[in-house]
Amino acid sequence: MPTSNDRSKPSSALDELESLFPAKQFFCEPAHLAAFESDALTAFQARPLAIVVPESTDDIISAVRWCAVNQVPFVARGSGTSLSGGSLPVAEGIVIALNRMNKILSLDPQDRIAVVQPGVINLEVSRAADSHGLYYAPDPSSQSVCTIGGNVAFNSGGAHCLKYGMTSNHVLGLKAVLATGEVVTFGGPSLETIGPDYTGLFCGSEGLFGVALEITVRLLPKPERFHTVLVGYRSLQAAGDAVAAVIDSGLLPGALEIMDALAIEAAEAAVACGYPEGAAAVLIVELEGPQEKIKQEKLQLDDLLAQTGAFAIRVAVDSQDRLSIWKGRKSAFSAVGRLSPDFIVQDGVVPRNRLGEALARIEQLSRETGIRVANVFHAGDGNLHPLILFDGKISGALEKAEQLAGQILKMCIAMGGSITGEHGVGIEKRTFMPEMFDQPTMDLMKRLRSAFDPHQIANPGKMFPGREPPALALHGLHPLEKAGVISRE
Repeated sequence: MPTSNDRSKPSSALDELESLFPAKQFFCEPAHLAAFESDALTAFQARPLAIVVPESTDDIISAVRWCAVNQVPFVARGSGTSLSGGSLPVAEGIVIALNRMNKILSLDPQDRIAVVQPGVINLEVSRAADSHGLYYAPDPSSQSVCTIGGNVAFNSGGAHCLKYGMTSNHVLGLKAVLATGEVVTFGGPSLETIGPDYTGLFCGSEGLFGVALEITVRLLPKPERFHTVLVGYRSLQAAGDAVAAVIDSGLLPGALEIMDALAIEAAEAAVACGYPEGAAAVLIVELEGPQEKIKQEKLQLDDLLAQTGAFAIRVAVDSQDRLSIWKGRKSAFSAVGRLSPDFIVQDGVVPRNRLGEALARIEQLSRETGIRVANVFHAGDGNLHPLILFDGKISGALEKAEQLAGQILKMCIAMGGSITGEHGVGIEKRTFMPEMFDQPTMDLMKRLRSAFDPHQIANPGKMFPGREPPALALHGLHPLEKAGVISRE
């Protein structure tokens, strides 16, 4: 659907910016802009004024400094896999597309670090380190396409974040250009730093401070051995309670993941992963580490699972079998497209000891609203990923799905959890920020943002509630649509 700011040629205001880049790095024709007008939150669109595609660090700096001088908003974008509208363009701004900034600048196997550009694909770091017996631990489901720069912006996690933590736990330092045009260096090659942890502050800032230019990440030795178990349960709550039992035992698995019946159905249709028939939920538990340690933990895990009411247990017999178990989980988001033409993905968090209760509540909400919900999530840290299914061609279906998503997020807050575990706030969940944080905390966040971006030109409209509510408006036409800033498909 066309937006209110279609352009056939750059205006005089953009002539200077266009002059800074060759034709292959500057685009403003409608056909080019259409490719960038949405991210993975595809229900909403905004068409920017122009696209700049840097091929060097100096290119990025030039683009940001032009925006700073001319007070033009910008959005830095990698692969556009944000599920919260975090890389949705600004209609009166430009997109700085970082896909060509995809070089691994250095890899030091002795110090176990790599320095990468922001457009490097997550999985490529592990591939580059593989011959040295090393890998990069954060593994979002989109790791084969998402970029390290995007991972930094949203502090991405992944299936193994229970044991290894989030992106912020693996980024040692970075070089960035702030929204003012100032180039800064935070952290360095060492785990030990002096002074404020600006690197940690930048991770998860959702592009509100500036653009990362170079990112120093730490690499880990590949585990000596894996023990991967697929467990089938007759109820979703039983699977949730099993997670609590594993955590309470003192075991620290590399991963604890749950999929419900709908997600299993989709994954089976997509990749034939061989999950147990008739399961209301499956739990994937993966132990990893030194062989002697895994030998002992395996016995403990076997005893635990035997007491959780499981009706089926499958242990991966080799690496290929392990990969087939994980293939179903990794393909779950895309596979759900087989069940529904559209869906909304949420990533609220609840305390692990209330996981079973939360899942039962989601099932209840699904029944009450008549909206199907497929559940796929990082169970080990209570990070829910309900996929709310709807058909966008049916009038009012999106609004009803958004309302259900809002109810789930409110449940997470009431249980003492969070509105986001790794997808970020973006444009989607801004209205819930004041429900999670008190006003002094919100004011502090805004002061921090202003210290890095006093004119608020870096990814404006994200994270903080403003005059326009986010995509999860509970009724009526989205005010951003009224203003012509975004449009629905």
